[in-house]
Amino acid sequence: SPGAFDALRGRDMHVFRAKQTHVLHEQEHKSLIPTSDPICFQLDLFNKNCSDFGIEMATQHVKYDGRILASPGQTIVCDPVHTGNLGAFGVIAIGIKQAQVEQVLAFQCLSMQKPKTMKIEVNGKLRKGLGAKDINQHLISEISASGARGYFVEFGGDTIQSLDMGGRIEICNVSREIGAEGGIIAPDELTFDYLKERGIAEKTGIDEDHLDFWKTLFSDESSVFDEVLEFDAEDIMPGTYVIGASKLLSSESFKQVPVSCERTSIIEGYKDTEYIISQKSSIEVFERSQAYKTFNGVHSL
Repeated sequence: SPGAFDALRGRDMHVFRAKQTHVLHEQEHKSLIPTSDPICFQLDLFNKNCSDFGIEMATQHVKYDGRILASPGQTIVCDPVHTGNLGAFGVIAIGIKQAQVEQVLAFQCLSMQKPKTMKIEVNGKLRKGLGAKDINQHLISEISASGARGYFVEFGGDTIQSLDMGGRIEICNVSREIGAEGGIIAPDELTFDYLKERGIAEKTGIDEDHLDFWKTLFSDESSVFDEVLEFDAEDIMPGTYVIGASKLLSSESFKQVPVSCERTSIIEGYKDTEYIISQKSSIEVFERSQAYKTFNGVHSL
């Protein structure tokens, strides 16, 4: 975020806590980029900004398979693209934009409206061959792309707990897709074993005291959420989702549109994708209004 650093220079401010500000620096990637590529200039500028403000490169983070892993219970803010993945490790991870990066660099805090809390539970046994991505598509179709706006989500239920760490990462990554500020899954033995088996716990000095504390990081039965959504894993079906993944496009009425032998919708001569794209404005209106709309004669909620 060059703009954030420029703003600090303009105000003659320094990074408030440089030792708590870290970046992932992988020099080997730069060697693959032609010097004429604008990305190369951006990397050099980024390195200069970090050097000028005393930010060290990846000093407190563990690099593993290109990912930065954080400890359960930590709070981290970073670029919004994949930050939410860290929620699978019990991390409160929030994606922020450039203006907010400036706030964090200057004050080591973030001014934002406190999000409401949402619990999403998925219970039951998935059909054979289904996994985290199918759960995500189902959640998006049921909640919509903005249904969790203003919330921070905790994912739970025996279906979620049965997923491996890769699946949990995918689940937490869907938080942004439903409009949430972020998502988290309570750490458990699977989380701890994952950190131990990859040597991450040893490299970062994690001991039994850390593990004992992490085991307390879960919501008990008396916890109160602003909203609780429960889903049955048996309702999750394969191959029933379409482009857009909104309530309108995933509604039963839309799924029952006549289909030819070539798997194309018999509507105005369009193929599925062409038809959906042609109705983009109608879809956007539907999601804004959250009311009944007519979609070429098909009524959906």
